[in-house]
Amino acid sequence: MTSIGLNQLKQYLEYLNLSGVEDVYISKRQLPDPAIRLAELEEAFRNCTKCELHQERDKFVYGEGNPQARMVLIGEGPGAEENATGKPFIGKAGQLLTKMLQAINIERDDVYITNVVKCRPPNNRNPLSSEVQSCLPYLDEQLEIISPQLLLLLGRVAAESLLELDQPLKSYRGQTHEYKGITTYVTYHPSALLRNPAWKKFAWVDLQKVRDHYQQLDV
Repeated sequence: MTSIGLNQLKQYLEYLNLSGVEDVYISKRQLPDPAIRLAELEEAFRNCTKCELHQERDKFVYGEGNPQARMVLIGEGPGAEENATGKPFIGKAGQLLTKMLQAINIERDDVYITNVVKCRPPNNRNPLSSEVQSCLPYLDEQLEIISPQLLLLLGRVAAESLLELDQPLKSYRGQTHEYKGITTYVTYHPSALLRNPAWKKFAWVDLQKVRDHYQQLDV
C-alpha cells in the first residue's frame, strides 16, 4: 500500500461518513509514518529552486527532532553552521536553545526544530517576504505531519512571518496566538539573547509559560 497524506486520509474519512459508514478500522500499518514521510519530503525538496536563496545554499536545512513532537520550535532561517551541515540550530545559538529547553525540563530530542525558510539568507539577513512565501508550504506540511499541540516561535521574524502582524516583539510575547489552529507562543531568538544577555530574564518569563502549558498537553 502506498503512503497517503493526512489531507487525503481526512477526505476519505469524510467521504465514508457522508456515505453512512460509522465505524472504520485502520491498522497502524496503514497510517503514514511521520518519520518516513518527513524523510521523504526532505529528500524531495533538498534541491529546491523556488526562490533565490538556493543560489548560495550548501545544505537544505529541513528540520530535525521528534516526528511526533507535542511542540515544534520555529526560527527564521539557517545560519552559517546550519548551512554547512544541514542541521538546524547547532551553532552557539543552538547550544543556548538546548539549555533553554533543559531549563524548563524539556530535552531537545522531545521536540521538533525547524525554520521558516530552509536555506540561509546571504549574510544572515532577514528573509524577504517572497522567500518566506516560497518556503511556507514546506513548514505547513511539516506541521500537518507532526500534528503538534504547541508552537514556540523564536524571534520577531518568525512571529511576523507566521502571524502576519507588524508589531514589536514585546507585543507578540505578551499574549498567546494561534497558527493553523495550534496554540503559539513567541520569545526571543537565542542569537538575540547572545547579543543582549539582559534579555534572558524576559525570555525566562516566556519559557515558564511555555513549560506550564507543555506540562498540561495530552500525552
